Amino acid sequence: MSGISSSLVSPPRYRNLPARPRSEGKRARIVDAAMRHFAEQGYNAARVGDIAAALGIAKGSIFQHFGSKDGLFFEVYKKAVRSFPRYLDAPVEVRDRGFFEVLRYWLARTEHLVHEDWIPYRVSLLGNYGTDLALKREINRFFMAEDPYGTVTFVRFGLQRGELRKDLDQEMIVSILDWTMERFQDALLTEELDPGLFRRQGDPSEKKDARIAQFLDVLQRAIGAERR
Repeated sequence: MSGISSSLVSPPRYRNLPARPRSEGKRARIVDAAMRHFAEQGYNAARVGDIAAALGIAKGSIFQHFGSKDGLFFEVYKKAVRSFPRYLDAPVEVRDRGFFEVLRYWLARTEHLVHEDWIPYRVSLLGNYGTDLALKREINRFFMAEDPYGTVTFVRFGLQRGELRKDLDQEMIVSILDWTMERFQDALLTEELDPGLFRRQGDPSEKKDARIAQFLDVLQRAIGAERR
């Protein structure tokens, strides 16, 4: 999510395509239809022709708006990610308890991404794990430019509260948080989506709570201020 992109690679066709005001409504309809199609079919099996047929438009019209299948998916991915809450969207009482309690709050709510936001979350998984290097490079640039989860602001929040190490570069803390939170949440959701991948021992909710506590303990040892 937050890797460093090479500036030596020529930008692909789908970057920064301008949208004409008259076509914004049509673009939005295409993106909405494509989001469900990609979520249901996966990236490789998704067909632009099927999306066009479902909308009753020509396939060439989609290419005219987005340049390529990659370009269409990139717009779908950005919309999906922008729909997720930011760290500091946690309730006030949770924020008052501090940086790591905000993390605990969102980790405990991870399963809601499956039940309430399945389509955008599935699209985000495809973007993170199911696309080629060129598209991942664009996704990395997007995160670095836009910070859709508000990670930078959240890290500043933790620094201002004195909960994070001041000897670490802020960008390093942001990167560590992005990398570890994304992978850990994906692991929690993989267990939710496919329980057969994990051996269950004891109560699943208790096991999940224990994993979250262990994860937060490791993270706090890595980036947290020294405990007194």
